[in-house]
Amino acid sequence: MSIKDWPASERPREKLLQLGPGALSDAELLAIFLRTGISGKSAVDLAREQLSHFGSLRALLAADLNAFCRAEGLGPAKFTQLQAVVEMARRHLAENLSERCVLSSPQAVKRYLTAQLRHRPAEAFACLFLDNQNRLIVFETLFQGTIDGASVYPREVVRRVLAHNAAAVIFAHNHPSGVAEPSRADHAITQRLKDALALIDVRVLDHLIIGEQEPLSFAEQGWI
Repeated sequence: MSIKDWPASERPREKLLQLGPGALSDAELLAIFLRTGISGKSAVDLAREQLSHFGSLRALLAADLNAFCRAEGLGPAKFTQLQAVVEMARRHLAENLSERCVLSSPQAVKRYLTAQLRHRPAEAFACLFLDNQNRLIVFETLFQGTIDGASVYPREVVRRVLAHNAAAVIFAHNHPSGVAEPSRADHAITQRLKDALALIDVRVLDHLIIGEQEPLSFAEQGWI
């Protein structure tokens, strides 16, 4: 049966307009993006099949071009559209941070950093550079590592802080294992960076570890 033949309250588009996007399942949201199904499958059927194939919505969004295009009913055009949607979402989160003091919205900071880092297959160390009112200047990935770790150089961090004329920073890195537990190396590099930046009167407000669940905040744990 075509989606057009479904009751209006069950059609994804009509349901979104009536109840809002939060009321839709992952499959219904993906079906709206896909727009059409394929022979013998509605857009919702196809969406459910692809979510099952990739394992989750996040895994589908993180799939590379080759993996994405191997899936039935998908292709380069859909891949580029989906990547554009994901990037718009990231930029929207960044605009929200740049317009307000980040300290007034720690959850927005976590959402933004999660969107930037959680999908990456290897460890990356990044920084939010902030002005003297704790508003976002820019986000940068400073170091890329293997799945086991990233080499972080305080001298390079100081150089980027000075380049952006930042007054404060928030560090973040991802754990591809999904476990947001800090290692001794994580604690050690945080202290080294704090000491280096204190020499130029730049504050380290937090260091977040991005894993599968809620990000771990050094500040909330009392470690900064």
